Amino acid sequence: MKLDFWQITPVATFAIFIAPVFIVLFSLTGDYSDNWTHLYNHVLFGYIENSIYLVLGVSIMVAIIGVGTAWLVTNYNFTGKNIFEWALILPLAVPPYILAYTFTGLFDTFGTANNLMRDLFGLGADFIFFPKVRNVPGAIVVFSFTLYPYVYLVSRMAFINQSRSILEAGRTLGLGKLEVFYKLAVPMIRPAIIGGLMLVIMETLSDFGAVDHFAISTFTTGIFRTWYGMYDIETAKQLASLLLIFAILLIISERYSRKNARYSNASSVFKPLYLTRLKGSSNILAILICFVPIFVGFLLPVMELGYWAFNYKLDFFNDKFLTTAWNTFYLAIIAAFLCSLLAVLINFSIRYKKNNYLKFMSSFLTVGYAVPGLILAIGVMQLLTFLDRNMGDYYFDFVLTGSLVGLVLAYIIKSYALSSSTIEAGYQRINMRIDDVAKTLKTSGWSLLSSVHLPLLKTSFLTSMLLVVSEVIKELPATLILRPFNFDTLAVYTYIYAAEERMYDAAAPSIAIVMVGLIPIIILTRMIRSSRPATRD
Repeated sequence: MKLDFWQITPVATFAIFIAPVFIVLFSLTGDYSDNWTHLYNHVLFGYIENSIYLVLGVSIMVAIIGVGTAWLVTNYNFTGKNIFEWALILPLAVPPYILAYTFTGLFDTFGTANNLMRDLFGLGADFIFFPKVRNVPGAIVVFSFTLYPYVYLVSRMAFINQSRSILEAGRTLGLGKLEVFYKLAVPMIRPAIIGGLMLVIMETLSDFGAVDHFAISTFTTGIFRTWYGMYDIETAKQLASLLLIFAILLIISERYSRKNARYSNASSVFKPLYLTRLKGSSNILAILICFVPIFVGFLLPVMELGYWAFNYKLDFFNDKFLTTAWNTFYLAIIAAFLCSLLAVLINFSIRYKKNNYLKFMSSFLTVGYAVPGLILAIGVMQLLTFLDRNMGDYYFDFVLTGSLVGLVLAYIIKSYALSSSTIEAGYQRINMRIDDVAKTLKTSGWSLLSSVHLPLLKTSFLTSMLLVVSEVIKELPATLILRPFNFDTLAVYTYIYAAEERMYDAAAPSIAIVMVGLIPIIILTRMIRSSRPATRD
């Protein structure tokens, strides 16, 4: 069978996407150096222990915050409910490493919060009101209040689509409101909660900026120190392989755990939501439960960054900031355009060819989102090094390693899942009859895509680009490793200042990252509002 462009494109993309992962895993078959023996004997189990503590602590806190707030804003009417339902997504705009930096500036011995308490109560300079945050519990709080929106979003959408029939049946059988919540409502949306928690766990395991700033030894900090401290790339890859295997096992176990499970409403008749109106102390409690995550995860860091920027750093838009911002935005736009274009081509190939193999292959392309950026960067760098050594003299006249090519490739692999899901949703709104009519007129694939599909996918394409731009601007570990010499982005700019304890200088790039991160928040807010079914008070 002769392969054409629409069949070759998904296959070639799959090969490129999967190559960095296999390169990292292949390192396990190589020799183990003395550095590996040292790591194994002294620090490896510390990496594992800290990572487990972080994952368990963050998972528990995120589940409580995300599911609890989602249940409140979906089923109850209280003061500010219409604001909280979208404001609870705002912490997504704040990367964990930025909240970690602001927490340090706030709660360190001579941080803003401790200084304020001393001034208010006339306390001595040696008095510490707020405890230190540069430890594992502090990191758990940072990750929990920046990542809980992943669980909140999926839980809210699942609660919105729950029929009231089975919940009302539980009440008639004598269950209280709390029992209906944790015995009926939560078990019915278990797949959604687990899906959100998997994203949170992946983000926690792959983070570098926050744990490095808090001096917590995890796999990501260990990989980075082995590579840049010991100058041992092979041992770094072997460490990365262990983390990658753990991530793969998490994905497999989650899917296997719900392999034969069925989650459906007991009634085919969907009843609209009935919102219970809260009054008095219940109303105040609901407000506090919803406000605290927003305050800690968004308002507090934004206020602190603004305080630093306008009180300590008068030269806000200096040449360094403008150059770094330009580097960041044009790189993000290039990566977003290529990623979105690739998503369009692959989704069109699946639709046009109606090939189950292509569809199966396409599902694996989204796994890149679950691969930690640090591991992806190692794999991409090794891939480019191999190409330079073996093919550079014959096929291209420039060096791939250390260029923007590797950085853009890593961004595309990491962000493809966002683009693909957005484009796929756009294609679901295009009737297949349009394709059938085009085929009867003997329209070619390119003509069908360019003349019919692309005009109908304009909104989805733009949305995809905005989501990828937001993701790329926040990406830190992959950018740190793959960026060309003397090339900084806003994330790297922020990290360098924070690593040097120049927190006030980090305010400007941090604010820029948060502002761009608000773009997908606006999109998500509109999606939630448009999907909201009828409600009754």
